[in-house]
Amino acid sequence: MSMLENNALARRTLKKKNFALSKGLRLQSLRSVRFKEQALAYGLLAPSLLLFSVFLFYPLLKSVYLSLHLTDPRGRIAAFAGLDNFKELFTSDAFVKSLQVTLSFTLLTVPTCIILALLLASLSHNKLRGIRWFRFIFSLPVAISVGTGSVIWMMLYHPTLGTLNYFLRSLGLGTINWLTDPAWALLSVAVMTVWMNLGFNYIVLLSALQGVPEEIYDSAKIDGSRPLRTFARITLPLISPTLFFVGIVSVIGAFQSFGQIHILTKGGPMNSTDVIVFNIYQDAFVNFRFGIGSAQALVLFAIILILTVVQFRFLERKVHYQ
Repeated sequence: MSMLENNALARRTLKKKNFALSKGLRLQSLRSVRFKEQALAYGLLAPSLLLFSVFLFYPLLKSVYLSLHLTDPRGRIAAFAGLDNFKELFTSDAFVKSLQVTLSFTLLTVPTCIILALLLASLSHNKLRGIRWFRFIFSLPVAISVGTGSVIWMMLYHPTLGTLNYFLRSLGLGTINWLTDPAWALLSVAVMTVWMNLGFNYIVLLSALQGVPEEIYDSAKIDGSRPLRTFARITLPLISPTLFFVGIVSVIGAFQSFGQIHILTKGGPMNSTDVIVFNIYQDAFVNFRFGIGSAQALVLFAIILILTVVQFRFLERKVHYQ
C-alpha cells in the first residue's frame, strides 16, 4: 500500500471517529435536555401532587380502610368487618330512601337550573341599553355563600313572617309549611338550590353565547332563518360543549349538596330531604359510625363516577366541537 493510500485511510478513520464522537455528544446533550425538562415538569407538579396526596388520596384510602372495619365512638378501630358495612347499607331502608331522595333532588335541580340559566343568558345576550344591570342581577347568586343564601330562603319560607306565605294570603289562598311539610320540603330546598346555582350556570352559558361569531347569525338572517330555528340549529350546537360541561358539573354538585339541607331542614321532615351526603354526616359525625359512613362515601363516589362515565360515553356524542 502506497503512502497516499495510507493517508486516505487514516483520514477516513479519523472522520468516522469524529462523526461517532459528535453523534455521542448530541445524544448525550439530547438526554440532558430531556432530563432537565422532565425534572422541571415534576418540580412544577410536585405542589399539586402533594396537596392531592394530603387532601384527596389519603382520605380516599382511609375511607376504604374504615369501610372494612367497625369503630368505637372515638374513631378507633374495634374489629375487622369485611364487607358487612356494605351489606348493612344495601339492606337498610334509610339508605335506599336517601338514594331515592338524592335522585329526585338531582332531577328537580339540574335540568331546571340549566334551562333557566340558558333562557336568561339568551334574553340578556342582546346588546340593549341597561342590559348590564340585568346581567349583574342574574349572576349575583354566585357571589352569595350557601349559608347566607340558606338564611335568606329560610326567612322567605317562614310560615308566618315569610314573603311567600304573605303573597298567598294576599291572594286569598292558604299558607304552606314550606320546610316542615313532607310534600313541600324537597321542592322548597330544590328551588333554593336552583337559585343558588343559577349564577354560575348563567355566567358560563352567557360567555358561550358571546363566543358565537355574529357572521353566522348574519348569514342565517340572509337565508331567512327564523329566531327559534336559528337557536335550535346554530346556537345550541355551537354551545353544546359548554352545555355538556355545565351538565357534568351540575350533576356532581347535586349529588354533593349538603349545606342548604343541613341549615333548612336537617334531612327532615320524615327524612323527605335526607340526601345521601346528609346521611353520611349523620352516621359518621352524629352517630359516630365511621365504618358505615365511609362505606356510604365510597358508594357515593362510585355512583358519581359511573354517572360521569355514562355522560361522557353517551352525551358527548351530541357535542359539536369546532
